[in-house]
Amino acid sequence: MALPVEEWRRSAARCWAALEPALKERLAAAPLGEVLRVGCGYLRPEEAALQKLCGRARTGKEPAAARFYREEGNRRFGRCCYRDAVRLYSQAAAHEQPRSPGVALCFANRSAALFQLGCFEVCLEDIARAESHGYPDKLLPKVLLRKAECLLHLGRLQDATETLTAVENKMATDGIMTSPIHHTLLKKLSQLKNKVREESCPNPAQEAHGDVQRESEIWEENGSISGASSSLSLNFNPERGRHLVASQDILPGQNLLKEKAFVSVLCPGEGDSLLLQNSSETVWDTQVTNADLYCHHCLKQLLASVPCSGCSYAKYCSQNCADVAWEQYHRTECPLGALLLTLGVFCHVALRTVLLAGFSEVSRLVEQLHDDDKKDLCNAEAGGKHPSEALDTRAGTEDIPGCNDNGQYQSSYQAVFNLLPHVEKHSPEHKFLCMLSVVAICKKLQENGLEAAVLNRESSATGSEQKVCEKTSDELCPELMIMAEAMLRHVLQLQCNAQAITVMQELESGDGAVVNKKPMRLATAFFPVLSLLNHSCSPNISVSFSGTAATVRASQPIPSGQEIFHCYGPHRCRMRVAERQQLLSQYFFECRCQACLDELESDVKSVSMRNSFCCPSCQASMQVGEDTLCCSNEACALSVSRGRLSRRLLDLQQQMEKALELLRDSKADEAIRMLLKCQMDARNFLSPEHLLMGELEDHLAQVYATLGKWQEAARHLERSIQFVEMHHGPSSVEMGHELFKLAQILFNGFAVSEALSTIQRAEEILSVHCGPQSTQIQELQEMKTCLLELPRSILQRT
Repeated sequence: MALPVEEWRRSAARCWAALEPALKERLAAAPLGEVLRVGCGYLRPEEAALQKLCGRARTGKEPAAARFYREEGNRRFGRCCYRDAVRLYSQAAAHEQPRSPGVALCFANRSAALFQLGCFEVCLEDIARAESHGYPDKLLPKVLLRKAECLLHLGRLQDATETLTAVENKMATDGIMTSPIHHTLLKKLSQLKNKVREESCPNPAQEAHGDVQRESEIWEENGSISGASSSLSLNFNPERGRHLVASQDILPGQNLLKEKAFVSVLCPGEGDSLLLQNSSETVWDTQVTNADLYCHHCLKQLLASVPCSGCSYAKYCSQNCADVAWEQYHRTECPLGALLLTLGVFCHVALRTVLLAGFSEVSRLVEQLHDDDKKDLCNAEAGGKHPSEALDTRAGTEDIPGCNDNGQYQSSYQAVFNLLPHVEKHSPEHKFLCMLSVVAICKKLQENGLEAAVLNRESSATGSEQKVCEKTSDELCPELMIMAEAMLRHVLQLQCNAQAITVMQELESGDGAVVNKKPMRLATAFFPVLSLLNHSCSPNISVSFSGTAATVRASQPIPSGQEIFHCYGPHRCRMRVAERQQLLSQYFFECRCQACLDELESDVKSVSMRNSFCCPSCQASMQVGEDTLCCSNEACALSVSRGRLSRRLLDLQQQMEKALELLRDSKADEAIRMLLKCQMDARNFLSPEHLLMGELEDHLAQVYATLGKWQEAARHLERSIQFVEMHHGPSSVEMGHELFKLAQILFNGFAVSEALSTIQRAEEILSVHCGPQSTQIQELQEMKTCLLELPRSILQRT
């Protein structure tokens, strides 16, 4: 959720509507600093409503929630659903107070689930956490025996022996117990000691922990643009602004840019269970969101999370990430969790940006901006021009905004600050909403006494420094006003410069033989160098992400002198030109890329036909109308309302989702019947080339693969691939992902020759878009190696 919750947007709209027309005009034309000074007092009437909205966000430590998640975890563990149990114990731990018996119990329970999953290294980490948080002494022998088993599995015999000795000594010290539990422990202890003695020649099979260290791709870095290849140059002109151009011929798959996000904030996910309908609700559910699946600092996928000690929301992949996040920004954000969830990701990114930059750098750039504005105003008045016109032409290729004193464009706060906010192009109502939201954050910081953390000062500030922030509730201290101005600038920048960090998230299918994935928005970030790329509906690069880092590769040959183009979302393969232009209006420009110009000139209808309806009566194509669609067959001439067909399409999509739920519940036969019925219904009113027809084939392939019917699965997936090629192109990354799935199916079905040719096609495409060291390429190479090692007689037969 990029923007604030809908209720807060409505409150801000009512407040704006009540303002006097003269004040509206003043706020609409004023610089950001003046907007904040004038509008600061308008938050007070809305504070109660905002506080009520924040009450819906459950980010604190709640014992009731901890009990619920721990008990639900125990139930899932009892049903052998160990991965679900791990996540539930993690949620329980997030709601327990640190250093409490409750959190120690959560870590111990989670270690048991991790042991069952074979995650022995992580299991050992949880056992250590349980001990450090004060796990009950009387229960310790059971956990220590689990530790010894992990060490034994990892081949660490000496450590296992020492742990078993410690268990034996502890049980002896506690006295001989005759309960059935202690008899079980003594039996287990004896078994493990015998196993240690038997392991005279250990062959440790340690699990992979973290990413495999692979050889980096060799390239020559640009001396003027941080993280960029030497094959790029930075240009500037008033019409296109800052942009990157090929300084030499570039080949497909060539690495052009590697950049770590200056700042990134995890998106909580749609339907986040942290945001309840009203503050009186106390129902907890087991819904899993991004907040439970990914580290809030480095965005690494979580297995056993480390919770924040102050809130239940932030979770990390390691204690190191938790410590770094706390030091850099989370100690300030932690008390504001509910407010930040209510005000949306853009406000959160803006706050974290200034926290990472530091008050000194923020203050320097804000003051420099004020000085530049004064100079531009004087120059404009002297030349009879409006200040905005002066700004448009002040920078040439020798003075590109965002570059440092040495003329280098770096992935720095200075580069972020100089991204265009388009202040004059945002609607006055939107600027007012953003202003109220930023003021709400800064007032909360001031009320909570967090100025020291925000301004990078020691908490024990001198009396004179503390007096600076002694203002009435309608005012912000001067330092926070500077931070607020920078934050408001960043919120406005994000509409055009926010970069979605996406991942290919694995979908649950009930079977692990074929991995089905789809792209999912994980986080919102500022990438100042990546932001240099202008948009095209037919881009010449592909962007992939690993944690908080972006990698840009050429997706086609780029001749020297050609601009490097990114796609901001609307792609020529996915929608027609009118739809693309409408979506791109949020970026304050009319797209004049070659794809749009060609389509406008030739009046191409191919994309719209591939997503259109057909006549429910005779299956002829329907002629496009505003509210009514007419059959193109004159003999039929049936007219149907667009709304009716759209509702039918929505119902069909819901039926498809129900079929996938049946598959997740291991009811594959029922899922097939429902999908085949959906396919018959779709043929009655959708064009044969409609993208949903391809989705149905993909889902049928998924179900047959779950049943191990590899030939049927391959047949349906090959049909799905035809739709993907039609919509996205033969060399698209979408095509690569589908071919990867087909390779898995053919591999499992022992169709050796077909699998090898499919692997080769998938490798060629995915190496261009994702690089030769990507996970999918590695898996494809492993499959190929396995197939090629088969006996020659088998290869000849297949």
